[in-house]
Order: sequence, then C-alpha cells, then structure tokens
Amino acid sequence: MAALEALYSKINREMGKTIDRFDMIREGDRILVAVSGGKDSLLLLRMLLDFQKKAPVHFDLLAVNVDQGQPGYDAAPLIEQLEAWAVPYHIEHQNTYDIVLEKTAPGKTYCAVCSRLRRGILYRLARERDCNVIALGHHREDMIHTFLLNAMFAGKLGGMPAVYTIRDNDLRVIRPLTSVHEEWIREYVSLSGWKLLPCNLCGSQEGLKRKEVADLLVDLEKRYPVVKQSLFAALGRVAVEELLDVDSQKRFGIESRFEENKVPLM
Repeated sequence: MAALEALYSKINREMGKTIDRFDMIREGDRILVAVSGGKDSLLLLRMLLDFQKKAPVHFDLLAVNVDQGQPGYDAAPLIEQLEAWAVPYHIEHQNTYDIVLEKTAPGKTYCAVCSRLRRGILYRLARERDCNVIALGHHREDMIHTFLLNAMFAGKLGGMPAVYTIRDNDLRVIRPLTSVHEEWIREYVSLSGWKLLPCNLCGSQEGLKRKEVADLLVDLEKRYPVVKQSLFAALGRVAVEELLDVDSQKRFGIESRFEENKVPLM
C-alpha cells in the first residue's frame, strides 16, 4: 500500500535522524522497550525491530509490558502481536491501579503517581534483565505539550529530554520518536490494523490540563498552521541570554541582550 509505505518512510527518516543526532543506540546495547499496547509504543517497537536489521551497530531488544491490574485489562492481543513479530518479551504483573487510586489526592490527576510507579518498575526490570537502555514512545506532540504545561502551570522552561541517564548512572533512557508527528503514528497504526490496548486511567478524568493544552494547540493550528513546528523548533534553539534566568547566564558566561531581541510585530 502506497500510503503505508510513504508514512513508513517519513517515520523512519525522522526516527533515524533523532537516533543519530542524540547518539541513542550504541554497540552492545540491550534495550528494554516499554510497550503499553498503545499506538506509540507499538510503532516504536516495530521501527526498532526494523532498525535492528540494518543498523551499523549490534543491539538487543526486549519488549516489556506492565500489567497494572486495571479492571478488564487483557494483554492477549499484545502477546499475539509480539509473538508474530518474534520479539523477546516479558509481561510484568503489578497492581499499581489500586495504588494510583489510593495515592492520588482528590482533584489531582492520576498521571504523576502512575508514571512514577511505572518508571520504578521499568528501572527494576531493566536491571534484572541486564538491559542498559530503556526506550519510551513519546512523540513530537508529547514534547510540545510537556513544554507548554511546564511554562503555563509549573513556571519553568523545560520538557522531556530526548535522551538522559538516570541519577544512579547505570541506565540510559531514550525517546526515538521525539520528532515524529503523532498524526503519522495514528494513521500508520490504523492502516496496519494493529490491535491496541486501551488504558482506563489515561484520559479518564475530566479537566485534564494536558488535554486542554492539546485542544488549545488544535485551535491555534487552525489559525497558524506552523505553530507546532515553531514550538518544537524552539525546544532546540534556547536563547539563554534572552531569558530572565540570571543563574544560567552566569553559569554559561552570557550577558543579557534584550535590546537585540527580534520579536515579530503583531
């Protein structure tokens, strides 16, 4: 199918550039791919399996799914897909669902507690399975949304790094889909006919700020088609001298040059 091949080429090109730019995959790496059963992580796994065949370095893959004990959760379709792709996998059963409900304060979102628990499980499993890298399926829109959430509600300029080493310095976390458009992923997975596993926590609450930010961007994009492209580019072009972070300016030996700002006239 021509449409599927065209999408594959675009995704493959963007992912390849990101892996190369951030030196994500190295000789001898053993990569734990966190697979939730959603579109993003499934696409990531499929692309890494293909990349493994042609990469200039040797690396191993282990697909890991964390069964969080959500009511009605059934990993059977995911297991069927993993076995069809002949990829080594592990299903970890951990009832974090009840813990998330218990530990989340009224009016707060599940995401923070859920992601912290899941991240701890993945770190443990990576060490137990002799993996030195964890691959996550965050895409371009995730990067943009996190950047805006931090700026609008946390009072800081920050987001999700494409690659980082955890504090214990023994695990590297990579996000190979960093520059891949979410709509490409959604369309590719739909055309491929993969069965997806829904999450009964993510997006199940009303008034989520992440959802509101996503909706805001959709509205802005109708008026300014390049807004997402510009925001994503901004994540890689930080003008520290034009900000109010004096500590960072001193650390880098930079003097502010506010008079040189070039801001479009509205």
